[in-house]
Amino acid sequence: MRPRILFVNPPIYDFTAYDFWLKPFGMLTAAAGLRGRADLALFDYLDRNSPYGADNAESASDKWGRGHFQAQKIDKPIQFASIPRNYRRFGVMRSHFQDFLKKNSSFDHVLIQTSMTYWYPGVMEVIEDVRSFLPGASVVLGGTYVGLCPDHAKTIGADILISDSDTTYLDSLAPGTNKEYQPPLWELYDKLDVGVIKLTVGCPYHCTYCGVHLLNTCGFKARPLTECIADLQMLLSKGVTDIAFYDDALLYQPEKVLIPFLEYVISNNIKVNFHTPNALHVRFITPEIANIMVRGGFKTFFLGFESKSADFHSKTGSKVVSDELVTAAENLINAGADKKNIATYQIIGHPNSDMQELEESMRFVNSLGLKVMLADFSPIPGTPDGDYCQKYTDLSEPLNHNKTAFPIIHLGTEKVNHFKSLNKILNRTL
Repeated sequence: MRPRILFVNPPIYDFTAYDFWLKPFGMLTAAAGLRGRADLALFDYLDRNSPYGADNAESASDKWGRGHFQAQKIDKPIQFASIPRNYRRFGVMRSHFQDFLKKNSSFDHVLIQTSMTYWYPGVMEVIEDVRSFLPGASVVLGGTYVGLCPDHAKTIGADILISDSDTTYLDSLAPGTNKEYQPPLWELYDKLDVGVIKLTVGCPYHCTYCGVHLLNTCGFKARPLTECIADLQMLLSKGVTDIAFYDDALLYQPEKVLIPFLEYVISNNIKVNFHTPNALHVRFITPEIANIMVRGGFKTFFLGFESKSADFHSKTGSKVVSDELVTAAENLINAGADKKNIATYQIIGHPNSDMQELEESMRFVNSLGLKVMLADFSPIPGTPDGDYCQKYTDLSEPLNHNKTAFPIIHLGTEKVNHFKSLNKILNRTL
C-alpha cells in the first residue's frame, strides 16, 4: 500500500500579514519527487481560494492576485506586551483543519512548511491538532525556521527536522524513483491563480542583514533552462495568471537562464504577469534587461535600495548607490514599465539607522517619482547585523525576530510611527 502524506502550510501568528504572492514553494518543490509514489494531499491555511476560506469577507484579490488573509485578533505573547499593536492569527479557522483531519484520518506522515522564525506558534497549533487527530502519523518539519533555529525547532513537538535541500528523508517515505525532473506539486491545489518560480538558487552577495547564505551554502547557480520551462508549463496548465519570482539574485548573470527563459516566453507568445517581490539588484537593470523583462510580461518591479548613504551600503554589502537607482528606473520606464508599479524597498529599524539616513533616502526616492516600501528589519540569528542586535533583545527566542516588534524596540514607537506616516504621505503625492 502506498503511503499517505499530508502537506500543511500553517496559519500565521503576527501583527501583520498580507498575501504578497505567498505560497509554500519550498515544501512543494522539495517533495516533488514523491509524485506518483505516494498518495498526497495539501491543507494550506493561507490559500484564499480554498473553500475553507469562504467565510473571509476580505479575501478578494487585487489585479495582480494579492489580497488580505482572514484574521482574528488574539492575545499577544508576553514578549510583545510593550508593543502597541494588535496581534492576530491569519489563515482559515482552526476548526476547518480539525474537521479535515476527522474526515481524513489515515495519513502516515504530515509534512509542515515553516517560514518566518517568529511564526512558529502557528506550527505548534498544527502539530497539536495532528497529535490529537492523527496520533500514529509522523510529523516532519522543514523550511526557514528549521534552518535558522534548529535547536528551538526541536522543542515544539515534531518527530523529524529536515533541510529543504536534502530530500533523502522524503525519498525514504515512498519506494521507487522518478527518473525525470519533477516540478513543484502545484496540482495539489484545486484552484490556483498565483504561482511561484525560481530560475536560480542562492545569492553571490553576503549582505550583513540577510540570511540567504545561511540557508543555502552552495553559493549562486542558475537552474537548467529545461527545468525552469517545465515549472512554467506546470503553472500554466493550472490556469495561473500571475507568477512571482522567489529568486534572491534574479538578475545576476542573466545570460545563463533569465534571458533564454524570457526569450522562450516571448517566442511562444505566453501571456502571464510576472512579479518580483524579492528585491531586484538595480545595478543589473540595463536597457537590454529592462526591455526583455517588460516584453516578457513583468508587471511589478520591487527594487532593493535600503539607503542613499554610501557608508551604509559599504558596511552592509554595497548593493547599490543612488545613481544606479536613477538609471535603473529610467531604463524600466523607457522600456515601457508603468512607473506606478515600480517600488523601492527601504529598511526601517536597522541597527545602523543613523548611518542609513532613512528620511533623506525616502524623500530621494519620492523625488524620482517612485513608490517607497518600508521593509521592517528582522534580526536574523547568525548574520552580523542579527548578532549585533543581541544587545537589544534575546535572539534565542524566535518571537524576538519579529519585524514589527524589533523596529519599535530599537527606534521607539514615536519614531516608527513618524516614518510610517511619512511613507503614506510621500506615496500619496505620486
